[in-house]
Amino acid sequence: MSLPPPTPAIRIRAEPRDASTCRFVVDRPVLSGGSVYFDSAGPTENSALARELLSIPGVSGVLIQDNLITVTAAENQANWMPIGREAGKRIRSVLEGAEPAVDPEALSDLPAPEDIRDRVQAVLRDEINPAVASHGGYIDLVGVERNQVFIRMGGGCQGCGMATATLRQGVEKILRRAVPEIGAILDTTDHAAGTNPYYEPAR
Repeated sequence: MSLPPPTPAIRIRAEPRDASTCRFVVDRPVLSGGSVYFDSAGPTENSALARELLSIPGVSGVLIQDNLITVTAAENQANWMPIGREAGKRIRSVLEGAEPAVDPEALSDLPAPEDIRDRVQAVLRDEINPAVASHGGYIDLVGVERNQVFIRMGGGCQGCGMATATLRQGVEKILRRAVPEIGAILDTTDHAAGTNPYYEPAR
């Protein structure tokens, strides 16, 4: 009787994004069909992976989306590299274990996309856009797919060298505080061309 071929070793690639975030790209799906965000103040019983990563000193948030895991360090984190190395080890350990990285229940009780859309729209209208308007910019909600939010920056925010920092450090925090069920927040703005050609929300 022939033995089954051995399971290929898990390959993980780290992609630092800025001083406080690092994205880990795994060579296989970690969470298919959605995205989920965990922070240090919220429950993690539905994710062994989030539980492990958030137990690392200095880690404040974990976004799991398909084969991508984005780890956020707390503000004023002096040295991100040790956190990144430890995060990579723990990702591998969880994925090689018997417990699922994310329990499907984590996506079972999400609000309807229409509800998320209405709540995000209200936050943009009442809180975020009045603030960015002082810099000549605005942020539009392009669409919501399940719990993933697509936004577009315009005016002074479009093409601005600080747009990424504005999104990650300001807009994301406000949206997640107001609508904690949000998973990935995706900027569809074409900052180079001055237009937004590549995303059309589902009708």
